[in-house]
Amino acid sequence: MTDENDAPDAGDDGEPIDILLVEDNPGDVRLTREAFKEGRIENNLHVATDGVEALSFVRQEGEYADAPRPDLVLLDLNLPRKNGDEVLAELKSDDDLKCIPVVVLTSSKAEEDIVKSYEHHANAYLTKPIDPEAFIDTIRSFETFWFSVVRLPPNGDPQ
Repeated sequence: MTDENDAPDAGDDGEPIDILLVEDNPGDVRLTREAFKEGRIENNLHVATDGVEALSFVRQEGEYADAPRPDLVLLDLNLPRKNGDEVLAELKSDDDLKCIPVVVLTSSKAEEDIVKSYEHHANAYLTKPIDPEAFIDTIRSFETFWFSVVRLPPNGDPQ
């Protein structure tokens, strides 16, 4: 058994973990950055503010040609241009991208949103707390679970 102090502080290859946060609310972006900055896991947090930008980033298209392939995507549902449901469905239907874990992080507690997210193969569904301290606690719990307990798929081209 691994002692908590022996938990990795980066990916298995010693590199920081690349996280794509897809979020259009600047306040939530700021709180997420703050939570990850104070966390134990070394990471690179990239931000896309709408669904079209998120897909371009993940597909490494256009201005994102040199973007790293994310180890994990944190996805809001309520986004401009292309909503989170559409982004999730496209990611999970693409053979080259479907192994990237996608965690829905949204303010919606609606049962239909939860069901639809899992039908589109979300790896988890988290509801954003309204209170900023509770929000930061949620992100820290997420970080501990996803980067210290869960084994992420290898990053890179699946060829």
